[in-house]
Amino acid sequence: MALTPITPTRAQVRWDRKRARPAAVRVAGRELTVTAVDAVRDETAAYLAERGPRVTFLVESSGGQATLVYDPRGRRWFVEALDLAA
Repeated sequence: MALTPITPTRAQVRWDRKRARPAAVRVAGRELTVTAVDAVRDETAAYLAERGPRVTFLVESSGGQATLVYDPRGRRWFVEALDLAA
């Protein structure tokens, strides 16, 4: 399936400390269990000054793939893309 970019939506993420990865995501009233992390893009070493560093996770979840973004400046999580077919 294909990821579809969406308007960045605020999300609540439960972090798994043992595995050092997201464990669950709550977005728009849905609870998604993260089953795997496919890729991580860490921009904390190189980023545009006005945007700030971000960490992007491509995850597999109970509802399909999703792109999670963590903004450390605001300490917020966002979902930027979802597999809408799932």
